[in-house]
Amino acid sequence: MRVAGLGFRRGADVHSLREALDAAGGASGLAALATISDKAGASALVSLARELGLPIRAVPLDGLAGVETATQSDIVSAKFGVGSLAEAAALVAAGHNARLVAPRVVSRDRTATAAIAEGDDP
Repeated sequence: MRVAGLGFRRGADVHSLREALDAAGGASGLAALATISDKAGASALVSLARELGLPIRAVPLDGLAGVETATQSDIVSAKFGVGSLAEAAALVAAGHNARLVAPRVVSRDRTATAAIAEGDDP
């Protein structure tokens, strides 16, 4: 299963999320979008998911504990306990034997990040 993890600030809009996703490799072949539970209902994410016809996988924050990420953000690490929210959410949501196929990229306005992972879960 291929999943895009998304991290974003409150002010992020659907254009920023789409730009980050496109920079990470795009929506082709994705089975879902993922983010932490607290952000899963954000209007920009819901709009993007609807536009792409993909479900949103909400990952509990405590489910990210101990997930190793390829990139590190000091701000994200201090706030969420992982180096990259997008990478960690993608890896957890992709399931067993998940591996990162596109590391975190940041939208030009710096309000959204995306990463893509593949795992064995259907």
